[in-house]
Amino acid sequence: MTAKQRLEATLWDIANALRGKMSADDFRDYILGFIFYKYLSEKMELYADEILHPDGITYNEITAKTKDRKAYLKAVSELSVEHLGYFLEPEELFKNMVPSGEEEDGVDAPFILDKLTQVLNRISDSTRGHESEDDFANLFEDLDLTSSKLGKSEKDKNNLVVRVLRKLATVDFELKDPTHDVLGDAYEYLIAQFASGAGKKAGEFYTPQEVSTVLARIVTTGKKRLKSVYDPTCGSGSLLLRVKREVLDVGTIYGQ
Repeated sequence: MTAKQRLEATLWDIANALRGKMSADDFRDYILGFIFYKYLSEKMELYADEILHPDGITYNEITAKTKDRKAYLKAVSELSVEHLGYFLEPEELFKNMVPSGEEEDGVDAPFILDKLTQVLNRISDSTRGHESEDDFANLFEDLDLTSSKLGKSEKDKNNLVVRVLRKLATVDFELKDPTHDVLGDAYEYLIAQFASGAGKKAGEFYTPQEVSTVLARIVTTGKKRLKSVYDPTCGSGSLLLRVKREVLDVGTIYGQ
């Protein structure tokens, strides 16, 4: 099973867990939010590990008891915000927020909603005063962990969120492999599978991946570089990104 197939199977399992609890649009908002949090966490850790490599320590090895912790985090923070646009401490990474253990019927998961909310807010807060501030503003505003859509009680909400995070934790985003775009695949899969709240079918506002690939290959035939590419009716921008994948370089991307 490929990484993409494993991802789709996991997303389908999560969809079944949420089926009947919320609308397709709400499901998309929550799952995309969690996926993006996992993506940012893994990207943060990879970048931090590169910075810390000369010191012989990994980012996840930095704990409250680590000598020179403040110095390490200060150095990583400054470089991370400059190059990635945001910052997360080791304890705030996705993998460290997901409670260990298996799901058991009748057993409540460790409560993480309050801390998780703080971590998501911290991502946006870390960008304040920097060029990336506008890009990260209100990034997770649709990820309301207090919403009754997740359950009637705080315990129910927490158990559902932990269940979803544990399933996502099994997916390898393979960020070290530039040929794989698991985040993009997840986005395209969710957009393609679930109808919008307005009752439209996915195909009416989303160009299927297969069609995007054919169009992208047509406009890039015989070319390795493009000065610019333009889509006058872009929605998610998936077609533009698909064109970018077909060549070595695209100077400028325009979408309307």
